[in-house]
Order: sequence, then C-alpha cells, then structure tokens
Amino acid sequence: MIEPLTSDPSALEPTVYLVDDDDAVRDALGFLLGTVGLDVRSFADGLALERVLEAEGLPSIGCLLLDIRMPHISGLQLQLHLQERGVDLPVILLTGHADVELCRRAFRQGAADFLSKPVDEAELLEAVQRAVRQHLRSRERQAASGQARERLSRLTAREHEVLRGMLNGQTSKQTARALEISARTVETHRASLFAKLEAKSLAGVIRLALAGEEAV
Repeated sequence: MIEPLTSDPSALEPTVYLVDDDDAVRDALGFLLGTVGLDVRSFADGLALERVLEAEGLPSIGCLLLDIRMPHISGLQLQLHLQERGVDLPVILLTGHADVELCRRAFRQGAADFLSKPVDEAELLEAVQRAVRQHLRSRERQAASGQARERLSRLTAREHEVLRGMLNGQTSKQTARALEISARTVETHRASLFAKLEAKSLAGVIRLALAGEEAV
C-alpha cells in the first residue's frame, strides 16, 4: 500500500497525475490544468507513474487522469493496479476510441469519469475539479472518522454501554435498569464520556459516535 505524504487534507495543493503516451496531449492538458492552479505531474506510461508513487508516496489531495490505450499497461489495468495498492485518488479515464463496454468497465472499477478525445476543455476542467473535491471530502471524512475513533477509545467498557443506551434513545433510568446500576451512576458515566469525547451536547456525542461507529 502506498501511504499519503500527510494525513492533513489541506496540507498540500491538489495534484493531477496525468498519464498519456502522446507527448502533445500531455503538454496540452498539462498547460490547460495549470491555468486553474492545479499542479500537474505527467508520465508517458503507467509503469513510470507506479515507480514514482512507490518512491514518493501520494499527495493528500488530487486525481488521476489516465489514457485508456497505452503501451505496457492500459489505463484500465493501471486503475486496478493502483486500487490494489491502496491508492484512493479518483480516476478520470480518457479515450480516443469511445466504446460503451470500455465505459462500463471503467465505472464498474470505480472511475469518477470517462471522457472521449478530443476532450472538451470546459468538460475536462469540470471533471477534474469535481474529482478533486470528491477526494477532499473523502479525506476529510477519513480524518473525522479517525479522530472519532481515537476519542471513543478513551471510554471504559461501562461508558461504552452507557453510550449505546444514549444512541438507542434511552433515558438514564432506562439505561440504569438495563445495566442494573443506579441512575446516578449512569449520570456520572454520561458526564465522564461527554468530557472524554469533548462533546458539548447530546447531538455532538451522537455525531461523533456515528463517525467512529466501528469503534463503538
């Protein structure tokens, strides 16, 4: 698995990894993407990209722009290779030979978009910016989930039981009866878990618990 360079989604500028065996296409698309402030790294084939990712890791935010028909490894094959190695960058596939079956395969493999050459400039910029926003939201959710799991790990086993009661809509008395403890003890555990979760309201506790629900 290729690790990100940083876990902070806002730490680096978005990077577009552009893979196309046509020099003129790489130059033209690289220039176009640069006009909207995107950092573009271009490669003539997928193997070169894989070597760089292995050596350097990934930026926090970005996307992959892959030509489908290339020597050594196709865009669809490269998409699968990168997924197997834990690369979560959204993939936009380009083809000069529009084909319904290729399009279906791309989307079945999780492609964010599929564009035909010659690419409409406005359509490409919109697709790339949409993919970058998608990746940013995904990384932000991952960061929030990680923070939630860390806070939930601070709770004792009893506090987790009380939390589950809260998530089920139980009152302190109902939780107390279910756990065979006093309502005052439940209130003590509730106050403790609020502090440990750094939550100021019941809604805050529920949001955090849902974000890290795998740990509850």
